[in-house]
Amino acid sequence: MKALLTLARAIDALNEQIGHALRWLVLLATLISAANALVRYGLGESSNAWLEIQWYLFGAIFLLGAGYTLKHNGHVRIDLIYGRLSERGRALVDLLGGLLFLLPFTLLMIWYAWPMFMASWQGNEMSPDSGGLLRWPVKLMIPAGFGLLALQGVAEIIKRIAVLAGVLTLAQEAPLEQM
Repeated sequence: MKALLTLARAIDALNEQIGHALRWLVLLATLISAANALVRYGLGESSNAWLEIQWYLFGAIFLLGAGYTLKHNGHVRIDLIYGRLSERGRALVDLLGGLLFLLPFTLLMIWYAWPMFMASWQGNEMSPDSGGLLRWPVKLMIPAGFGLLALQGVAEIIKRIAVLAGVLTLAQEAPLEQM
């Protein structure tokens, strides 16, 4: 169990670092959006490349941030029943949800997105819009984002098994012997 919890902590640290890095992408996307608006409405000029980079950044923030969001328990769930369960009950619901829904869905998304990315990359796909950007970088975000979400799902499953084994608590998510 100790090795699995070490793996879970490593995955947590990876998604935490990515989540913190994505904060800078939010700032960058905001600055680009503001500059685009100023140039478009102030000077009457426009650039498809600058518009597309905004969309690419938003896609990267959303997709690459999903694992970080899961780590921080920020995904939508129905708390009507979940909130009334004991810690073991919540751990069991999370464990079953991860095993039966989260992991199969993320792996399926990676399975279907990877060939789309590869075709785009091998064909050097470009945006059909004048002055547009390469498409493969944004298509890579799909399997990468779902990969990070799947990894965080594995970490959460490990932690829920540890809770059920009495080694960890949901509130602290640190081994009991280290507290």
